[in-house]
Amino acid sequence: MTPIHLPGQPQLAYRHHELWLEQVRLADLAQTHGTPLFVYSKTAMLAALAAYQSGFQGRKALVCYAMKANSSLAVLQVFAQAGCGFDIVSGGELERVLAAGGDIKKVIFSGVGKTRMEMRQALEAGIACFNVESEAELEVLNEVALSLGKQAPVSIRVNPNVDPQTHPYISTGLKGSKFGVAHERTVATYQRAAKLKGLRVVGIDCHIGSQITQELPYLDAVDRMLDLVQEIEAAGIALQHLDFGGGLGIDYNGEQPPAADALWKHLLAKLDARGFGERQLMIEPGRSLVGNAGVCLTQVLYLKPGEVKNFCIIDAAMNDLPRPAMYQAFHKIVPLSLADQAVPSLPWEVVGPVCESGDWIGHDRELAVAQGDLLAVLSAGAYCMSMASNYNTRGRAAEVLVDHAASFVIRQRESAQHCFALELLPDQAQADSTC
Repeated sequence: MTPIHLPGQPQLAYRHHELWLEQVRLADLAQTHGTPLFVYSKTAMLAALAAYQSGFQGRKALVCYAMKANSSLAVLQVFAQAGCGFDIVSGGELERVLAAGGDIKKVIFSGVGKTRMEMRQALEAGIACFNVESEAELEVLNEVALSLGKQAPVSIRVNPNVDPQTHPYISTGLKGSKFGVAHERTVATYQRAAKLKGLRVVGIDCHIGSQITQELPYLDAVDRMLDLVQEIEAAGIALQHLDFGGGLGIDYNGEQPPAADALWKHLLAKLDARGFGERQLMIEPGRSLVGNAGVCLTQVLYLKPGEVKNFCIIDAAMNDLPRPAMYQAFHKIVPLSLADQAVPSLPWEVVGPVCESGDWIGHDRELAVAQGDLLAVLSAGAYCMSMASNYNTRGRAAEVLVDHAASFVIRQRESAQHCFALELLPDQAQADSTC
């Protein structure tokens, strides 16, 4: 039987009515490791990365994986071994890069609220660059660097006031956003940075949002940023690299974002036309590298038909898959087996067991489903496990990496004891303090 491939889901297909990821039957993983269970395709991740690498062929460019999308160590190692750098937003993420064997000289530190401790940590490690997001941050970073007898390499994140046409929560380049330095303040901020002895200006950065599915916002942002580069350099401040951020979307529900190589072909043509084609380039993709490489396997606990709605209660919840509750996000939900044709197809509210009305995974989904069935929540590789929590003292799910016919547990399932391992009762705290 010819495999039935699912749209937008590389390496995922039905074979003989069973859902497979690469050469592994997903039902076997669910039976072996339990549910909920996140499963990732190494081949899909590397194929997504290859599109960026192809788009940058022949250019001085560095792909820095935005690890907030999925920071599991095995995922980081896949990208480190493929030559990626990393875009981090915390000291904890820096520790993860080191634990996964990443190259510290390929690390960019973004984020609006870096602490002095995190700045010291990154300076002592020797990262490539700080993406500075405010004038106040410049001053603090300068103080920290001077206290260590170092110079901090910096680029300034510009807020170009470009509408990425995405969800407001993941739109970062508009004037009302907390991110970046206002377009109108950029040149003055660079002039201030150039005067601070603890800083070394090395580049400029721009990131307008996430889950962007059109080229136009990128093209607008490039034009605005290159205008600024000309102004900054006219003021006598040289910029070694241009960092255009990330944010390229994926297919969750029929979206058709441009392919990474096609997008960069158009953006590079604009850079060439304006005389910037030879500059060192940086890009920080996250979701587009991992989003469609992952699925979350879950089991149907109960079916609860009703007069107004039918509820399909599964063992995955908003603590495992927070995007629907947080962003009203859509994830396709499909059965692991198409073999049972006797079950009628009905519209179901697919919900989890967490004690919140907001604990839903999918609204009004047409499914032929029975109690005990296994389902796959698709496009779950990004912003699911990295945002997962222990709400309701639910241990976070296990994770498995698939590489062709092999599979590897890359995170063990958490127990209740893991959830409260660092907590102390008052009598224990008092005993510890007297020791």
